[in-house]
Amino acid sequence: MMNSSGNPLLNLMPVILIFIVFYFLLIRPQKKTQDEHKKMVAGLKKNDEVITAGGIHGTIMNVKDHTVTLKVDDNVKVEVQKSSIMTMKRSASA
Repeated sequence: MMNSSGNPLLNLMPVILIFIVFYFLLIRPQKKTQDEHKKMVAGLKKNDEVITAGGIHGTIMNVKDHTVTLKVDDNVKVEVQKSSIMTMKRSASA
């Protein structure tokens, strides 16, 4: 019988192709989403309307290094981590 070892590069080709597919379908889009979120969090400012990861809707009243103060209702303010802000919608007055 013949030895079917052949070219070692051809034996690794399926593994290499799977890694390339994972990179373009999973890793690259996730990294792009993380970069966009970091940019959005870095650009938070007063009067931005935001939604937190917990579903709290509010308007930013104060921005600190790692937290923001949200006004969620009349006389109701909540301080949350900047990283918990998931989406942002610029207010019309900004």
